[in-house]
Amino acid sequence: MTDPRAAARAIDALRRGWPVRIGAHDGAVRVMAIEGADAVTLTQFDPDSRADLLISAARAQTLKLANQRDAADPEMPVQIARVPWIDGDVAMAIADPVRDLASPLKGPFRARALAAPMAAAAALRLARLAGILPAFFIGDADGAVDADVTAADISAYDSAARLQIATRAHLPVAASESAEIVAFRSPEEPREHVALIVGRRDASPPVVRLHSECLTGDALGSLKCDCGPQLDEALHRIADAPWGVLLYLRQEGRGIGLVNKLRAYALQDQGFDTVDANVRLGFAIDARDFSVAARMLDLLGIDTVRLLTNNPAKVAGLEAAGIRVAERLPLAIESNPHNDRYLATKRDRTGHQL
Repeated sequence: MTDPRAAARAIDALRRGWPVRIGAHDGAVRVMAIEGADAVTLTQFDPDSRADLLISAARAQTLKLANQRDAADPEMPVQIARVPWIDGDVAMAIADPVRDLASPLKGPFRARALAAPMAAAAALRLARLAGILPAFFIGDADGAVDADVTAADISAYDSAARLQIATRAHLPVAASESAEIVAFRSPEEPREHVALIVGRRDASPPVVRLHSECLTGDALGSLKCDCGPQLDEALHRIADAPWGVLLYLRQEGRGIGLVNKLRAYALQDQGFDTVDANVRLGFAIDARDFSVAARMLDLLGIDTVRLLTNNPAKVAGLEAAGIRVAERLPLAIESNPHNDRYLATKRDRTGHQL
């Protein structure tokens, strides 16, 4: 039997830099996130400096420790033998591909056989749910931890299942003075999502936009993406319809989180596109969970929508979660010299279409 709270507690512990034990059918691993460790906590976790490193095969392939077939499987973990010169700083350089140009001559490293491959793979999944780099110190499974979780708990983790409406209020906005904002939250998930309902509800399917949070684009006016202009245009398109809903999803950076999105930006500055940057960091090309949006619509009593999107994956994601998409409405935004490549990547590599 799985415990939805166990994965949430483990995610919180990893984000705080605390050790977590992960169990599976083949054994258990005790891990501490490399990016969350400092000199004090690492010494407490590993007083003899013997803890090996656990990374994804995609990252290990860059370090010449895995073949391309293994690297293509995001679940495939690789364990690196610890040697005296691998301290916290070196471990972070191993974990973070952004640092590769600053420290190109890493190694030599030696891979070890994994004692519990299923548990190790679950650790990588948990890191991605936590929005941290999938890279750990891995120690004696019997040591002290701040959270215990199983691979089954991690696989069953669902941030949408217990989402509920928390409150709602009138919110006049530039696009419409008659809008209503509705806030949603879940006991397991610290991020709160919101819906903005515009216009007078009738029997027609609403125009709906799924907008993933983008601090840099929405608030700071970043020119590297089209998120800010898309948000503004979507609100005006919804206001021009009989009625509609903007769902503002707290899934920054296509679900990898703000810090990792900025790491991806740094990799783009090194020549990688958005797809390759995400993969190089050890994340999915698109890690968003559109079942969250479907749950929000269900709580609002909406089962059919006219979806304002260029992304077929959003259509598929909503329909897989039980929301019928009666029509896809394209959202065209003018490009600029800073986001030309970004928009071309969306078109050519992730199937976006007008």
